[in-house]
Amino acid sequence: MSTLKKLAVASAALGLLAASSSGVFAQKRYDPGASDTEIKIGNIMPYSGPASAYGVIGKTEEAYFKKINAEGGINGRKINFISYDDAYSPPKTVEQARKLVESDEVLLVFNPLGTPPNTAIQKYLNSKKVPQLFVATGATKWNDPKAFPWTMGWQPNYQSEAQIYARYILKNKPDAKIAVLYQNDDYGKDYLKGFKDGLGAKAASMIVVEESYEVSQPTIDSNIVKLKSLNADVFFNVTTPKFAAQAIKKMNEIGWKPMHFLNNVSASIGSVMKPAGFENSQDIISSAYFKDPTDAQWKNDPGMKAWNEFLDKYYPEANRADGSVMYAYNVAQGLVHVLKACGDDLTRANVMKQAASIKDLQLGGLLPGVKVNTSATDFAPISQVQLMRFKGETWELFGEILSGDVGG
Repeated sequence: MSTLKKLAVASAALGLLAASSSGVFAQKRYDPGASDTEIKIGNIMPYSGPASAYGVIGKTEEAYFKKINAEGGINGRKINFISYDDAYSPPKTVEQARKLVESDEVLLVFNPLGTPPNTAIQKYLNSKKVPQLFVATGATKWNDPKAFPWTMGWQPNYQSEAQIYARYILKNKPDAKIAVLYQNDDYGKDYLKGFKDGLGAKAASMIVVEESYEVSQPTIDSNIVKLKSLNADVFFNVTTPKFAAQAIKKMNEIGWKPMHFLNNVSASIGSVMKPAGFENSQDIISSAYFKDPTDAQWKNDPGMKAWNEFLDKYYPEANRADGSVMYAYNVAQGLVHVLKACGDDLTRANVMKQAASIKDLQLGGLLPGVKVNTSATDFAPISQVQLMRFKGETWELFGEILSGDVGG
C-alpha cells in the first residue's frame, strides 16, 4: 500500500473514531448541578422550629445517599446532598431555595417539607425550571402538571386520605357528632376539604365544630378543652407531631374519649404515640402506606431486613420507632430510581420526564400492594393507603388497600 493510501486509511479511521467519540459525548447532557463525577441535590427541612420532629427525614436521606455513594454512586456519579434548615418558616424557605438554586447551583430541590414552605417556593422553582421533586407534603396541589410542570408530590394526598376516614365514619358511625381540629394553613384546609367532600351532604349536620390553631401556638390545650365541651363523639385530628402528642395527652387529662382519627403525617410511634403515652393512644385510627418498623409481622420481611441493615451501617443512632425514618428511606429510594433512569442525560427536563414515567415501582418499605406510579398527567406517585388502629405499643393494619378519589 502506498504511503498516500496509508495516510488516507489512517485519516478515515481517525474520522470514524472522532465521529463515534463525539456520539458518545453527545449522549452526556448536563444542567447545573450535574457532571461526570457529581449530582448536586438540594433539600430544605425544619431542623428547628415547631415542625422540627420532621428533621429526622433530612438526616435519614443524608445517610441513605452516603450508602449510595459508598456503593459507587449513581451511574458512577456521587450524590452531593445539600440540606438547609428553614424552621418551617416560608420566608426562610424562599431564602434557602434561592441559595440552593443560585449559589449552590443544585440540579433539583428534593423532598422539601411542609405545605406552607413548599407553596412559598413553588412559583419560583417553576419559573427557574428547577424540579421541586417528591415534596414532603400531601397537599393535592402538587399534582398539577399543567400549571406547575416542575413540581411533583410523593405521598398519598391529604384530601384522599380524609375522604377515606369520612367514608369509614359514614359506614360505621352514621350518627356521629364530629369535631375537627386543623392547622390554619393550606395543609390543614386541604384535609378539611377532603373530609367534607367525603361526608358529602351530611357534612353540615355531622360536623359540630371546626376548630383551627396556629402553628406558632405553644400549646393546643385550650382548643382540646373547647372541643370536649361540645360533646362530639368523633374527633378528626389534623395536626403535626408536636401538636398531635399534645392533643392525645390533653384528651386523656380531661377524660374525652371520642372515636379518634389522626392524620397519617403524625402517626409516628417514636415522635407522637410514645411521647403522648401508649396508654393514652389506644384505638386511635390512622392510615399507612409504608411498613411500621415496630410491627412484628415485618420481622422477617426482606424489605425490613434491608432497612435495618442500612441503619446499622449508616444511621445507627436513628430512632427506629419513628415512622419518618421509614418515610425518608422510601422517598430517597424513589429519587435514586429516577436518577438511575436519567442515565447520562442529567438535565432538569429529563429528571422530570423520568419522574413522570414510573410504572409499578415496588419499594421494600412500602406496604404490600402499594406501588409507585406516575405519568405526564399524574404527578401523584402514591395513591393507596390501608387503615390501622393503635393497639398496645404498635399499629394494627385492618381492611383492604384503599384509594381516595382525588386527582390533581
